[in-house]
Amino acid sequence: MDSQTSQSQTPQVPQQPHTFQVDLRGLVDLLSHHLYSSPKVYLRELLQNAVDAITARRAEEPDAPARVRLYAENGTLRVEDSGVGLTEADVHNLLATIGRSSKRAEGLQEARSDFLGQFGIGLLACFVVAERIRVVSRSARTPDAPPVEWTASDDGSYRVRTLPHEARPEPGTTVHLVARAGAGEWLSPDRVLQLARDFGSLLPYDVRVGEEAVTDLPAPWDRPYPSPATRRVALARHCHELFGFTPLDSIELNVPLAGIRGVAYVLPSAVSPAQRATHRVHLKGMLLTERAEQLLPDWAFFVRCVLDTDSLRPTASRESLYEDETLAAVRDALGERIRSWLTGLAAGDPERLAAFLSVHHLGVKSLARHDKDMLRTMLPWLPFETTDGRLSLEEFAQRHAVVHFTRTVEEYRQVAPIASAQGVGVVNGGYTYDSDLVEALPSVRPGTVVAELDADTVTAHMDLVDPAEELALSGFLAAARARLDPLGCDVVLRAFRPLSVPALHLDDRDVRHEQARAEAEDQADDLWAGILGSLRGSAPRARLVLNQLNPLVRRIGSLGDPELMGTATESLYGQALLMAQRPLRPADSALLNRAFIGLLEWATNGEEGR
Repeated sequence: MDSQTSQSQTPQVPQQPHTFQVDLRGLVDLLSHHLYSSPKVYLRELLQNAVDAITARRAEEPDAPARVRLYAENGTLRVEDSGVGLTEADVHNLLATIGRSSKRAEGLQEARSDFLGQFGIGLLACFVVAERIRVVSRSARTPDAPPVEWTASDDGSYRVRTLPHEARPEPGTTVHLVARAGAGEWLSPDRVLQLARDFGSLLPYDVRVGEEAVTDLPAPWDRPYPSPATRRVALARHCHELFGFTPLDSIELNVPLAGIRGVAYVLPSAVSPAQRATHRVHLKGMLLTERAEQLLPDWAFFVRCVLDTDSLRPTASRESLYEDETLAAVRDALGERIRSWLTGLAAGDPERLAAFLSVHHLGVKSLARHDKDMLRTMLPWLPFETTDGRLSLEEFAQRHAVVHFTRTVEEYRQVAPIASAQGVGVVNGGYTYDSDLVEALPSVRPGTVVAELDADTVTAHMDLVDPAEELALSGFLAAARARLDPLGCDVVLRAFRPLSVPALHLDDRDVRHEQARAEAEDQADDLWAGILGSLRGSAPRARLVLNQLNPLVRRIGSLGDPELMGTATESLYGQALLMAQRPLRPADSALLNRAFIGLLEWATNGEEGR
């Protein structure tokens, strides 16, 4: 018999309204604007209360029914459960005071880990969308106790009264909500069904909205499949429905000791390592959050996961995870599952590994920096930009007795053509993590020699010029050195390939540090200039290496006009800087402008004289 009909047939003695032991209006504002990210969590609270009530009853009656039914119509919602129910004393104690929880009820403290709710805000959170809440409940623990009705309004008052037994013949609870102004959409049938499926698809009990089933068990990762291929297809479909993308692969996340089951989906496109991955976490079947950020190690940014757990602690809003030792241990365990998947691909499925690395090599490099086993496993597979082409470090080290590397992309581009022509092997360490991995190479490949490439090394691999030829160009070299000396740059003559490169600008970190110190000294006051000047030692200098094999350099050397040779040298210096893609200092920019104007003047004067 409907409880409303019962009330109309059985007159009740009016009772004075009670007031909550809290500022309810302030609470609603706190919940809606600060604690919860969206009003939709009201439905999670209702489902949570219903599921916890059923869990509590089944702790004492294992064969008790386990049903939750939701009915939405015309701005109202009714939620019925077959749970443990409440007596009148329970209602006063548990529904009217913030901080209380039915999970603390006698005899159930030891079973607390079986419950979803931990914070006692519970039903009052429904005031985020409702102006009135009515609860009719009958206790399963006290079968002789009459049903009790609790009616509350958003003005902070509530009434409690007992009802005749026929108002609710069976134990359990029914919650009625009436939408507040402007919130009716949250109680519409379609929205209630969508929210119920979102929050409750993995709940262990029979949950329905009208006739529509909400629960969908077992979870996709726990279902039996006829073959691994069928499983992959089913999980890929699940990922597309859940996250909107078709994964490269799926990784099973099974940590029995932590009560975790789930799956990680590998993203099909590259993402920035700095972008924090968000994951979908269910707590004992109830969706906790779609935006868990701290669930996996930072290096695992190439996956999105969904899992169910019974061990992790939620925060007060139950929309994120509490950072504690348990979460840290779970994070390490899940990271180990992903690491095992990678090593498994390397051992048994190189094609899938190559497809993965073509998209997510950064993630693996990030892991390999701190994990020698992973670096050793991935050495034959991780790609690097080198003067021999795109190779793994393992293959590159087999070709070269010394593995040279640069720390920046600019340095690599500066020396790569020259080093390659001279037979010097160089790895571009300017990309994220690459220089760290090259330096770690000897730790997993004993006997490998690794050295950072510097200007001296490059120059040493170039051919010396015959003394007679260098003497013939001594006037040109003297003019060139005089012009570039104020810029802190030496000039040397070498023979190197390719012949098309007339000049090469070489520097290293020490040179750039000295240039920065000198510039700061020029701009500092007397005190700081003295301090910075005291730091000057045998200052390293950049060098402009002129290619004696280049026809242009030979022609400039035969000009005979020191002023014109100096201007031509400045042009070669500026062109070499631009080829090296170095940022130009003000002095460099001024030199380029001066050389350009000087060459124009020479060309036009020469034309007039002809």
